[in-house]
Amino acid sequence: MNDTSPPVTSHPPPPRTRSSRGATVVLAAVAVLAVTLVAGIGLGVREISPAEIVHVLLHPGGESYNSHVLWTERIPRTFLGLLVGAALGASGLIMQALTMNPLSDPGILGVEQGAAMFVVLGIVLFGVTGIHNAFWLALAGSAVTAALVYLIGTRTGAGSSTLGLVLAGVAIAAVMSSLITLLSVRDEAVYAHLRFWSVGQLTGRAEIMGEIAPFAAVGLLLALPLGRTLNILSLGDEAARGLGVKTDRARLASAAVAVLLCAAATAAVGPVAFVGLVAAHCARMLAGPDHRWSLPVSMAAGAILLIASDTAGRLVLDHGEIQVGVMTAIVGTPFFVWLARRRNLVRV
Repeated sequence: MNDTSPPVTSHPPPPRTRSSRGATVVLAAVAVLAVTLVAGIGLGVREISPAEIVHVLLHPGGESYNSHVLWTERIPRTFLGLLVGAALGASGLIMQALTMNPLSDPGILGVEQGAAMFVVLGIVLFGVTGIHNAFWLALAGSAVTAALVYLIGTRTGAGSSTLGLVLAGVAIAAVMSSLITLLSVRDEAVYAHLRFWSVGQLTGRAEIMGEIAPFAAVGLLLALPLGRTLNILSLGDEAARGLGVKTDRARLASAAVAVLLCAAATAAVGPVAFVGLVAAHCARMLAGPDHRWSLPVSMAAGAILLIASDTAGRLVLDHGEIQVGVMTAIVGTPFFVWLARRRNLVRV
């Protein structure tokens, strides 16, 4: 008796959608971030066994020296790096999306220079000292500079508000850098205080964790829903208006979030170069151009880069450590050169 049933044919598995790819990349980034956090807490100049670390974490408030090292230095320092790195990563991606410039960094609007300028003025005019006062001065300087750049950049004849913002940011950053140099070289006290703040570092900054946390948390929460808006803005002004988006208002709101994140990060640890640039491009390489997925990945990538750089800076030297700003520059400079030499940059 012949079998008349139709032959069984195998069907190829359905292609993975962008959403499934994005979700997978986000989960992988979170997993890598968790490993990086563990490494940041466990590794340092002083060797502490994993068993001792677990004991200290499960029994906080111990009086041993290892407990003191973990709870007063490594844990706050690592979580400060988490907040700052995530803020810089999100700020970098948003600024690249808004300016349509794949080589943009959070410093493109002169935010870092504005923060430093206000710190210098506070020292010169009011004799301000201490990391707490410098934090608030830097935060105010970042906000004022960003507003100034926006007012100038949107009223230039550069042909587009995007190019106008870039030109205004570069010009104001150059002027402020010159003024900072002029003031700092004439006053030893200004130079000493500015040198401590202007070198990006997590050392000795754990005490301001409570001050940066609200700003960074609010900024990150406001940034997460911006993915859809950035996707629409990337289509062009005409297409965005056709979809019912008020482009000027959307750009202003997105830029305000980016400035808040960059200002809080810069005020907390000083200028840290290339974190936003590297994190944003790594996110696009992994998650694609959809900002709904690349934005959270950029946050995780920025935190991973900053914590890993800080951890490596503790281990490179037998005695002492290298500041995290120097370590990120070592990583970011060749990345920037490679990126600039590419014929086809990752799509913004």
